[in-house]
Amino acid sequence: MAGSRLPRQLFLQGVAGVFMFAFASLYTQIPGLYGPEGILPARRMLRPQGKGHWQQLWETPTLLWEAPRLGLDTAQGLELLSLLGTVLALGALLLRPLRHPLVYLLLWAAYLSACQASRTLISSSPSHSHFYLLEDRHICPLTALSLQVGQVFFYFQWDSLLLETGFLAVLVAPLRQFPNRKQAQGGLTGALPHEGLPFWLVRWLLFRLMFASGVVKLTSRCPTWWGLTALTYHYETQCLPTPAAWLAHHLPVWLHKLSVVATFLIEIAVPPLFFAPIRRLRLAAFYAQVLLQVLIIITGNYNFFNLLTLVLTTALLDDQHLTAEPGLGRYKKTPTSWPKALLTTLSLLLELAVYGLLAYGTVHYFGLEVDWQEHAIHSRTTFTFHQFSQWLKTVTLPTVWLGVASLAWELLTALWRWTQVRGWLPKLRAAIQLSILGAATVALFLISLVPYSYVEPETHGRLWTGAHRLSGAVGHLQLANSYGLFRRMTGLGGRPEVVLEGSYNGHHWTEIEFMYKPGNVSRPPPVVVPHQPRLDWQMWFAALGPHTHSPWFTSLVLRLLQGKEPVIHLIQNNITRYPFHKQPPAYIRAQRYKYWFSQPGEQSRWWRRQWVEEFFPPVSLGDPALETLLRQFGLQDKSPPRARNPRSALVQALHWVRTQLSPIEPPTLLWGLLGAVGAVRVMQALLVSRSLRSSPQDRGEKPKPALKKNSGAASEQASRATNNFSSSSRPARQKK
Repeated sequence: MAGSRLPRQLFLQGVAGVFMFAFASLYTQIPGLYGPEGILPARRMLRPQGKGHWQQLWETPTLLWEAPRLGLDTAQGLELLSLLGTVLALGALLLRPLRHPLVYLLLWAAYLSACQASRTLISSSPSHSHFYLLEDRHICPLTALSLQVGQVFFYFQWDSLLLETGFLAVLVAPLRQFPNRKQAQGGLTGALPHEGLPFWLVRWLLFRLMFASGVVKLTSRCPTWWGLTALTYHYETQCLPTPAAWLAHHLPVWLHKLSVVATFLIEIAVPPLFFAPIRRLRLAAFYAQVLLQVLIIITGNYNFFNLLTLVLTTALLDDQHLTAEPGLGRYKKTPTSWPKALLTTLSLLLELAVYGLLAYGTVHYFGLEVDWQEHAIHSRTTFTFHQFSQWLKTVTLPTVWLGVASLAWELLTALWRWTQVRGWLPKLRAAIQLSILGAATVALFLISLVPYSYVEPETHGRLWTGAHRLSGAVGHLQLANSYGLFRRMTGLGGRPEVVLEGSYNGHHWTEIEFMYKPGNVSRPPPVVVPHQPRLDWQMWFAALGPHTHSPWFTSLVLRLLQGKEPVIHLIQNNITRYPFHKQPPAYIRAQRYKYWFSQPGEQSRWWRRQWVEEFFPPVSLGDPALETLLRQFGLQDKSPPRARNPRSALVQALHWVRTQLSPIEPPTLLWGLLGAVGAVRVMQALLVSRSLRSSPQDRGEKPKPALKKNSGAASEQASRATNNFSSSSRPARQKK
């Protein structure tokens, strides 16, 4: 059995990196979204309900309850959490001693605090903003808590995924770091009994994410997924396409349909291989998932979501794969016994059978036919919705039992490792750790079964009632969530887009262009990964329905009429590019257009568009229609902000940091962080390389006698044999 110490370290570094991007991206948008002059001021988020401190903290678990004790309002507390989270995640990414459970617990608690704070925002206001949460291809029902208005800017599936992954990192992170030489040995050598248990939950989370994302595409009855034409619309109608999406959109239709078939294969048929006993099958599943995520990153701006999914795929790797040296296999000629040779042969036959079954199923159920004359591969679905529903009922419960069997094997492996521990004190310590982490792993697995079973209602109803109770008790902590990405395709007749316009006299109107979302037909799509411009995302959602389904839009119009700079910075970070930067417009209105990618050969144009209808009527400050909408949506906050001490050192420090960072565009800031991490890593590698190449005299050691020339080949073979032996046996005892 190959060890998983290197993949676990890779996972922990990846989680830290994603937290760094998430916190930094959020920090740049707090003033415009949640500041006193923002679209949805944060001072309306957290208001004491007359409950006890601990009860209030349990029902709404957020560290922002403590912001007033620091002399900060809620928005300033959110800024402080974002800054601390960014710095702490950066430290965990660069410094191995900081990859500690306590550090990841703080990161998880900080991000949960931000999510919980935004959840409570105007949650009592009447709204239908959950419309697009239910019907959109990107967002589908998560839990009963996901239908509240306050999640409008914060509650995406990747936010839930980051919270769940972050909590798993708390369990995966070791309490004590081993020296590098021990960490590199891999395998079962020196492995603690409980090490593999929490990391197994990462693999189970990846399975739930991918399998559910594939299944919901078909259970939604979306005609584009069933007709295999979804990708002929996807690249053009996704929220924030990249320049590569324009190229992908103009690929042949048969290739788009074949890509949909490959998507179903990777998301539905491949995930069960995550638990295959043959490591080559798991590695094949790993590379299939990586291919899908990389292609999505190239063609779409989905912030940190695909990066986080790539981090989850590390659970499919092992030390043997990560430390493999090219050409090493040529020197391994050790004889094997006939039972081992027979087992190897059977494994190879089983592996080939799995590949053959996947190939046959793909050809049979999607009717693949090669057209040699047109040099194309035609495809179509050969099964019905009823047949798929029956198949889903048949396989959902067995996938649960597959998880149970895989977890049981991990538990038995951990118990066997525990029996190999020597000494009563180490054995007692290992037993305590194994008991705690084993119970936590089983509990989290039971909790995750509830949201996972949402893909099939009958299976959900047949789950053990104890799992339902346990899930309901900790549901507000976001420890397990349901997923279902790209559920339906929207914009089949053209991508709907809302265009804001301002005017000084109500006759001559000027368009207000956003930094990231489509507007100017001559401007190429941007590349903003891993930043998530949350206002631009919500503008995409708003275009799917009337403005009354997006109450926050009325508040956006109000802030633009008032000329509030924090909100303007969300639209144009360089305020001079905002057409009304000298004086706020007297009137604001919004039009709905339909956008299409331009055709090849059209010079200097990326888009074509056509006017559809008026989205929001012209209004001005004091307009009765605007006041009615604000009152209807509960956006009129008459209560004055609480007085804070603006001269406190913490407030001044936050203001200084904001002043230094605000001129930098958010994607540039995040790329700068990535560049800094890369530079530090290069320096660390150079220092390690230099220390390894230093002479024995520099280290205060006596030089070793040189070997004879005629024994060079023999010494090389002995060295190779020694290395091979040391990687598969327990560490040699240190000399006295």
